[in-house]
Amino acid sequence: MSAREEPESLAAEPDDPHFRLETQVGHLLRRAHQRNTEIFAAVMGEHGVTPTQFAALVTLIDRGPTPQAQLGRLTAMDPATLSGVVGRLAKRGYVRQHLVAEDARLVAVALTAEGETAARRMRAIAEEVSTRTLAPLAEEEARLFLALLAKLAREDRGG
Repeated sequence: MSAREEPESLAAEPDDPHFRLETQVGHLLRRAHQRNTEIFAAVMGEHGVTPTQFAALVTLIDRGPTPQAQLGRLTAMDPATLSGVVGRLAKRGYVRQHLVAEDARLVAVALTAEGETAARRMRAIAEEVSTRTLAPLAEEEARLFLALLAKLAREDRGG
């Protein structure tokens, strides 16, 4: 048997001949996410940030100093992921952490001057990521796609 041949048991007919991976929502979302991630890397590559780091930075521009748990909720990151993101941004000098004066149990995250400058530069070109990701769609299709995607992403899951 050559390396390209499969044993007969593995080459059997599928249990459900109507199931096609390439029509499954999870597979299609993953492929679309891969496309968006590649475009993000191409557009934002010179800044050396990940999409999650970018999300934290632009949220801090919009919200100002924010308790870390709230930043996690706003950016849809679990505590462990956010902790790593904040740690890497702090190492780069983009954010700092401090105790919240009103409640010393809370740690807030704030942009440094360097972080704010970098985040504003990134935000100025970020629209290109969406534009390039949505390029295969007509304008009305892109609007509808974004509306439907937002509906799927809602926290309440109730639609």
